[in-house]
Amino acid sequence: MAEAATGAVRVEKVRGRSALTRCFARYPLKLIAPSKVGPASCDAVWLYALTYGGGIVSGDTISCTVSVGDGCTAAITTQASTKVYKAVGSKCSEQLLEASVGEDALLAVIPDPVTCFSTARYHQKQVFQISANSNLVIVDWFTSGRYECGEKWDFSFYKSVNHIFLGDQPLFIDSVLLENDSNCSIAEQMKEYNVIAMVVLLGPKLKSIQEQMQDEVRKLMSGQLRPPTSGGSLYAMRSQPPQRPQRPPLVASCSPFGRTGTGMVARVAAVSTELVYGFLRQHLAALEPFLGASPYSTS
Repeated sequence: MAEAATGAVRVEKVRGRSALTRCFARYPLKLIAPSKVGPASCDAVWLYALTYGGGIVSGDTISCTVSVGDGCTAAITTQASTKVYKAVGSKCSEQLLEASVGEDALLAVIPDPVTCFSTARYHQKQVFQISANSNLVIVDWFTSGRYECGEKWDFSFYKSVNHIFLGDQPLFIDSVLLENDSNCSIAEQMKEYNVIAMVVLLGPKLKSIQEQMQDEVRKLMSGQLRPPTSGGSLYAMRSQPPQRPQRPPLVASCSPFGRTGTGMVARVAAVSTELVYGFLRQHLAALEPFLGASPYSTS
């Protein structure tokens, strides 16, 4: 990282259990490590990443390094959506994460969504360095803004980049960019959808969860996109003007990545935050045996 990190986390085995051996944070980042999240038998460290004032001010940069040692399990989450306040001039609010995940280790990055205020400018980059048998969960999502208050896709700039490297080889490269221009506004591009999400599942421990999510998403979309049937006569059907198909309130897709399909990425668009929370609760509930608690169960 170009600047001194505002946070640093290290999880290592201590007496045979995952333990937080380093936890450093300075303004505007605050890190909270609860003493207990799941049952005592569960070997997982949880960490909450917060910001003073509940959001990121224009021009602020939050950078954090995370190291999860061999055989360890860690989850990084938030207590609420990350708010990105209005931009001052052309200044961006930035979040940078660099993480390394050891052999047979599991890192779950499972935050609440990013919510950009009107005129906000936001840039996020996450880089993950993994080993051959590492396990990784990434949830990266954002909303249209304070849409219940009338702010819908009113921010000026949003960019989120996720890179996963196996050794020095890129395994997964993803970038999302939304920017208002004179030809087409963000709101025009996004139509009625208010939430965009990406879920990455990678590693041997998560293979069954990948397969289950792919199967359930396939069933969900085949049901939503099936053309409607009519009990009327053929003449009645021909005489009616063609109807424009309605967009489902939630759409999702899954696709594998990696040479042997060791990873899977799911992409979701929905009209409300609640629908995506429900999707995440349902499809990530199987992480509970690893993490000691089901992600988003209290959201």
